[in-house]
Amino acid sequence: MLEAVPNVSEGRSSAVITAIERAFARDARVLDVHADPDHHRSVFTLVGDSGALLDALLAGISAAIALIDLRAHSGVHPRVGAVDVVPIVPFPHDDMELAKETARSLAGRIGAELGLPVFHYGELAGGRRPAYFRNGGLEGLQHRVELGELVPDAGPRRVDPRSGAVLVGARPLLVAYNLILGTGDVDVAREIAAVVRESGGGMPGVQAIGLLLPTSGLVQVSMNVVDIERAPLHDVVARVRSEAESRGVAVSGGELVGLVPARVLREALEAGVELPGIDESQVLERALGSRLAP
Repeated sequence: MLEAVPNVSEGRSSAVITAIERAFARDARVLDVHADPDHHRSVFTLVGDSGALLDALLAGISAAIALIDLRAHSGVHPRVGAVDVVPIVPFPHDDMELAKETARSLAGRIGAELGLPVFHYGELAGGRRPAYFRNGGLEGLQHRVELGELVPDAGPRRVDPRSGAVLVGARPLLVAYNLILGTGDVDVAREIAAVVRESGGGMPGVQAIGLLLPTSGLVQVSMNVVDIERAPLHDVVARVRSEAESRGVAVSGGELVGLVPARVLREALEAGVELPGIDESQVLERALGSRLAP
């Protein structure tokens, strides 16, 4: 079994999100759908064997590019595609080679069958992250392709402004988690993100950006914790809370994107650290067991 976590650039239309979910569900099991109107993005969590997962992803991506027009898209989360990123994750077994093989097959089929440019990331590209391709947005990506700086790993060399490109990779489990701050000053969130993320000399395996949420007027530290061994989520939360308090700001809430391994909640409980916005219903193993039970 493998897990896939496609991120789709639609977080507001329930009809569109439902149609895409149904397409994904034809051949795989959909464990979770997380839609965010401010990010204008939905994250789907699917599981299945390699062959079924490939068919499910092709069906869902096909539905998404038929229904989403990036030319009319606005959201605070960076993206370069109607289906922005599709990671393949080995779970419950640690078979990264199978994940990489499946991701390469997916990239090839997206390019050949759907006519979209595909770029490898993660374990397929020496650890290169999606942010590398999102730098400059969709127009910047096309410009880099035209200059020959970037060459798609599959599909055409033209990046269509309607559907964009797809980033396909293989990676270990990560935790996508957002902390909301009790302020509307986005500079505060950006400062905290800069000192917390690994690239800024912060915590190992943490990626973070600061965003303004138009719906509430509050700001958010949006994070991917890509190495929960070196940076347990409860340590990350404690660090963000400390940085916020030092700036006279409180953490007012949290939001888990997708599902979380059971050990993350267990370790937080043992450390006595609250993880706002996360409860037992969002545990990956529990969702997997309930969906696969006879």
